[in-house]
Amino acid sequence: MGGRPLFTMATGTLRLVSRLRMLPCFLFILNIIAVDCQQFLIPFKAPSDCGVDQFFDISSLSCSRCGSNQRQSSTGLSCICQTGYRTTNVSPNKVSITCERCPPDRPAVTQDGFGCVRCPGSLSDEGKCQCPAGHILQERDINGNPLDEARCEACNSNSPAFSVANIKGDRCERCTSTFINTSCVCTAPNVPAGGLCFPAGILSTNVNPSVNYAQLKFSVQSAWFVENLYSSSAACLVHSNLTACQALGNMCVMNMHSVSGLSSDACGLFNAVYRSKAALSAVQDIAYWRGHLPWLFYGDEPGLAGRVLQTDPVPFVFSFRGANKNTDVQLLAAVYNVRGEFLRWEQLGGSNLQLCPERATKQAAAFSFGTSYEASCDLSVADLLVSHPEPLFYDVYMDLGGGEDRKLLPLPTLVQNQQYNGRFINQDNMRNWYLSRRMFLVDTLSGREKSLTSSPKVIRVASSVLIRFQLVPRTQMGQIFPPLMTVTYTDIPITDTSTQTVTVTFAVDYEMDQTEARAKTDTALGILGGLAVLYSLLKTVSWKRRIASPVIDLETLLKFLLFYSGDLANVFFVVTVGTGLYWLIFYKTLKAQQFVSVLLPLPSQEDEFVTYIGCAFALKAVQFLHKLYLQVTVDIFLIDWERPRSKGSRTVQAQGDAKRDPSPVSIWRTYFVANEWNELQTIRKINPTFQIMAVLFFLEVLDFSNLALRDPWATLQRSPEAYTPPYSLILRYGLAATLWVCIGLLQVIFFTVFYEHFVEDKIRQFVDLCSVSNISVLLFFNRCFGYYIHGRSVHGHADTNMEEMSNNLKRERESLCGQRGLVPNSDVQTFQVSITNRLRLQYDRIQDSLSRRNRPSRLIDASSANLSDLQFRAYNTMNHFLGSIIDHGHPDMDYMVKEKLMLERVIGMEFMEPSDKSYFYNDETHSFSNVLFYGNEATLLIFDTLFFCVVDLGSQNFVLAAVLTYVQQMIFRFIRNTLGRRNLANKTLVDERFLI
Repeated sequence: MGGRPLFTMATGTLRLVSRLRMLPCFLFILNIIAVDCQQFLIPFKAPSDCGVDQFFDISSLSCSRCGSNQRQSSTGLSCICQTGYRTTNVSPNKVSITCERCPPDRPAVTQDGFGCVRCPGSLSDEGKCQCPAGHILQERDINGNPLDEARCEACNSNSPAFSVANIKGDRCERCTSTFINTSCVCTAPNVPAGGLCFPAGILSTNVNPSVNYAQLKFSVQSAWFVENLYSSSAACLVHSNLTACQALGNMCVMNMHSVSGLSSDACGLFNAVYRSKAALSAVQDIAYWRGHLPWLFYGDEPGLAGRVLQTDPVPFVFSFRGANKNTDVQLLAAVYNVRGEFLRWEQLGGSNLQLCPERATKQAAAFSFGTSYEASCDLSVADLLVSHPEPLFYDVYMDLGGGEDRKLLPLPTLVQNQQYNGRFINQDNMRNWYLSRRMFLVDTLSGREKSLTSSPKVIRVASSVLIRFQLVPRTQMGQIFPPLMTVTYTDIPITDTSTQTVTVTFAVDYEMDQTEARAKTDTALGILGGLAVLYSLLKTVSWKRRIASPVIDLETLLKFLLFYSGDLANVFFVVTVGTGLYWLIFYKTLKAQQFVSVLLPLPSQEDEFVTYIGCAFALKAVQFLHKLYLQVTVDIFLIDWERPRSKGSRTVQAQGDAKRDPSPVSIWRTYFVANEWNELQTIRKINPTFQIMAVLFFLEVLDFSNLALRDPWATLQRSPEAYTPPYSLILRYGLAATLWVCIGLLQVIFFTVFYEHFVEDKIRQFVDLCSVSNISVLLFFNRCFGYYIHGRSVHGHADTNMEEMSNNLKRERESLCGQRGLVPNSDVQTFQVSITNRLRLQYDRIQDSLSRRNRPSRLIDASSANLSDLQFRAYNTMNHFLGSIIDHGHPDMDYMVKEKLMLERVIGMEFMEPSDKSYFYNDETHSFSNVLFYGNEATLLIFDTLFFCVVDLGSQNFVLAAVLTYVQQMIFRFIRNTLGRRNLANKTLVDERFLI
């Protein structure tokens, strides 16, 4: 009993110890979990955020405090001793140095910062010794031992030493040869400048170091010009120093090559030196390139630019295809720095002329001949200040190859900002252009006003660089004139560099003389436009005959203009589609251009073409609306030939006797024919939905749209990494219009050749329906001209039962009855009718009684649904009158049936005027469809094509154009259906509610 509690107690103690030991492990695991789950965040610090007594620790990316008697270095990445303190040792910790004040007897710190020394003269602001001009500072002896007192040793400027202190002031060096032979001292009256010595009077020292920023309307006294303009000019003039001459030329380039009345600015001094070198021979046999000088200008005589750019072809041939394929544009540049030092020959083709950070494959596309290239972006001014501390200057050449006899062609440069006596001469006509050679991209140096280390007041950026190639007219060998590089600079005043941006563009385009093509287009428009006038006059004469009006009045003029708008629209459409198709074939097809012979018009040259398209659309819209109005106002009447028949089962009582009463004629046949006619009003020979989907399938799915890009390649599939040039409006229009018209024509051919013959022909079915229903249709498209569908049943009656109807059709099929035609022994049921004025007047008198204004709103509204007895009588009168006309019941309004002459069919005009009798012309082509959409498919197809193309040219989006075209089609179909149904109801007395 005594051992059990002990065992229990021991067990409890062991458990407690175990729990206490597990607690740290548990806390450690929790800590690991917490560390694994936390987010690591550090505060952002930059060297500029550190205080004067702190430095930026690059290991921890934070600011650390300097030690005692220390301050931040100029870089901000370390600490240095304060003025009057020397560095004693380097510590292993972050602070790395310790500083100790120099004793009073040696107050100055040595140049290396580790010792203290007495100065022979004054102290600098940094607490170090400084010597007077012409002396060097010596702080150690020849063995390297530190001196207690520094010495200032004078350099011997006399013969034979001719030495001066170097720029650091720590050693003597021989002075330049520009100084007097007996001494390195530039004594009066000689002029010291830029470390050189010049004789007095060779050049005025009163130079103008200002840089003109014409866009901002102010100038800046450039620190670079103050320091270097006179010395560069004098060294170039007196000593023909090549570097100085290049530096002088660079300063003229930085001043936009501008020439003013002042001879003391950069370009004035350059021209003065240029004139002084007239006795020297020309460099490379180029008259504008003088010895020792850079080639900056071509000359200022009027018309020189035209002779340089458009006289002599480049001895180089470009070819798109074949064994001699050559599309690489090789440009080379001689690169100079701002001091005039030659740096290198540089191949242009990457980012050297293109400031936008694009992919290398895209930048390389700029130098593929025939590919229009454009890259644009917004650049930060702060980034430009960092990446371009000094400008680089480029003399651009075109590499013509030739192996060992390699030749270079200088590229003329047109600076848009260049001024001549205060006028922007390069923004005028080519005759006044002032071509130049050298250019730069970014200048952040000349705008520094106080010192070269200060921030610039203004920077100048080449915001637009355009290289343009012009094809030699009528060339068949791919020859070009010298390319022109056009540069436009933007002046940017520095305000807040962190937010300021500048838009830059680099472009390459190609042009050819479009005078001949434009003349051919204008000739085609003139000839076809003249024919359109004659055709419209013919239509107007035909219309006047068809309305029986010999008077030429305002309505006649308006009608002529409406006809002419449609015909002129067709002229514009044919010419523009033909032009677009021409460029598409001869610029894009695989074998069209082995050697380059045609180039696409520039976007600026496409404006006239786009205007033609706009005219075609506007005029076609007028024609379409005119035809739409005529269709919804056409006069139509349904002649019912059915006569009442006796019906034995129907009797009435009169005076006690049974009497037969004829059964009434059913109106349902008329309603049925009217409803079928209503459904025919908007049918077309094409399926609009399929048309749109097919066009989009080719353009967007099969990527036919790539054929409209401004490059010579007819490839449909493009790599996502490849450069995609902009679209040509001419190619885009030609491609879209051709596709739309071709697909539409294929649909029309399929519909008329196959579908109507083997599936369904709704027009012929309607004619058959009229015969079966015993209903004829008379249409007046003009006052005295229209169409007649003879639907009189050969069986006499159509109100019959199924058995009799079947028997009638069987008899007709077996030719056991007469033929359906109007004339005996003829099957012709459709006619064009030209009626007399007398017949039309009688028709109008009866029609006036048929006109109705108010219709019932519901079928059950019987009180308001009843038509007036006058209208019933007028309807029966019209039906009887027209029937009797067809049956030759009115000798004074008789007609005759005849064939139309071929010429009458072609020109659409009848030679015989219906003065005494009307004429019914056989019409087996069912031209009554002219009052329907069906008969105006050409107008509708061209209108849809132009609508689609106009929307696309405005939006550059085929999908949007397709959607809006479909909406347009639905809207006009709804308008045509609604107004046509209302007109049909008004003219035929068929209740509109039965037209479903």
